[in-house]
Amino acid sequence: MRIVRQVLTITAKDLRAELRTKEAINASFAFALVILLMFSFAFDPQEETTREIAGGLLWIVFAFAGTLILNRSFARELPNDCLDALISAPIPGAVLFIGKTFANYILVFAVELVSLPVFAIFYGVHLMQHIGQLLFVLALGTWGMTVIGTIFSALTVNIRLREVMLPMLTYPILVPVLMGCMLLTKGLVNGQPIGPDTQDWLKMLIGFDVMFTAVSLILVDTVLVG
Repeated sequence: MRIVRQVLTITAKDLRAELRTKEAINASFAFALVILLMFSFAFDPQEETTREIAGGLLWIVFAFAGTLILNRSFARELPNDCLDALISAPIPGAVLFIGKTFANYILVFAVELVSLPVFAIFYGVHLMQHIGQLLFVLALGTWGMTVIGTIFSALTVNIRLREVMLPMLTYPILVPVLMGCMLLTKGLVNGQPIGPDTQDWLKMLIGFDVMFTAVSLILVDTVLVG
């Protein structure tokens, strides 16, 4: 219970800090909205080709918009040496990492949920037909993206060009999870539920999340302390 309280404390602290300024979440949502609007003009929503690539377009938007939030995860702790204070606090590094990951997950997932109706309107897709499976895929993909983004945010926090380095480090590792999410989402937004031909991608997403969560928990102390 003590560890759970510590995790919730870190999560609540990060959420309060972000909601007080709304810098990252406003930038992320504005970016997602503008890119979805631009894509809707670039690709005719009535064409069959657009419906085939709609899932890919959606996750491209999520990947780039999510980076804006993840990049601020540890960077907001730099003023007044707050990061050094957190590292010196009598809590395990894994607790700090999980707390920040949960906060990032909530913020990124919130932006995605707000973006989904915009996506449905612009591209003329019906999301409610398989909304449960779509939200499950969204949850798995967002967790994988958040875990990787949070650990690399800690790794690049003291680098001058961290805004550039974070995407360069995270996107190559996220290729499997993004591919799985794109293929699963493409079928779901076109009215095709997850079946035997796509179950392997779902299993891959679950395995990716479990594996990289475990690896991040093992390496977080080395990343934070050096």
